[in-house]
Amino acid sequence: MRRHHVIIALTGAGILALTGCGSDSEAPTSGKPSTSTVPSADPSARPSADPSAARPDSGLPPSPAPAQRASYLAALNKIDPEIVNGQDDKAVSRGLDQCQSMKGEKDPTKRVAGANQRFIGPNHPDGFGPVKSALIVAATQANLCPTY
Repeated sequence: MRRHHVIIALTGAGILALTGCGSDSEAPTSGKPSTSTVPSADPSARPSADPSAARPDSGLPPSPAPAQRASYLAALNKIDPEIVNGQDDKAVSRGLDQCQSMKGEKDPTKRVAGANQRFIGPNHPDGFGPVKSALIVAATQANLCPTY
């Protein structure tokens, strides 16, 4: 899923770069480029390479607040400590990716199957199985994306 975000960010950056390549009737008088050739796009409108930055059109929820993050990680550790396995950022990233996939998928069986593929561990390279994956889906939805 991260590759998808990088592709979107690079595509957006390419589009922004192309908007600055239009013809300009004013030629610069010095060796410095004129300010009129610089795209005047609002920096807040640019796509971010940061996967934690929420984009409403992508389905990715915002990064969790510290208390929300702690609750989520505690819920995952209660299911099985190997889910987080000391890699808090990775677990949160996987949770946000799970939220994104759940936004468009309403079938509970497919949500669980997606979590089983997404959440893996050293002793569970093929996922944690349907029961734990269902618990992961519930913890993710309750803590990261309750409206999904």
